[in-house]
Amino acid sequence: MTADDKPKKQPALRFKSGEDVLAVRKKLMLNQAAFWAPIGVTQSGGSRYESGRNIPKPVQLLLHLTYGSEKQSNDLLAWLRPEKH
Repeated sequence: MTADDKPKKQPALRFKSGEDVLAVRKKLMLNQAAFWAPIGVTQSGGSRYESGRNIPKPVQLLLHLTYGSEKQSNDLLAWLRPEKH
């Protein structure tokens, strides 16, 4: 990927609300502890997000990288990485 290939704006994040997260967690048939552990969020913290508490941007990014599609994750990584000169 060249500097010209880098997305100009941040890709749309897939996980903005607790409803978004809950739907994916249920689809994957994971309990809260198993779903949230890979991104370093406790079960109780994840429960609060799923119940409507605001999901901080860093957690949204980790959710996107962890549970987004391969393309979604790659697009976000390309956007996050600094350009090499």
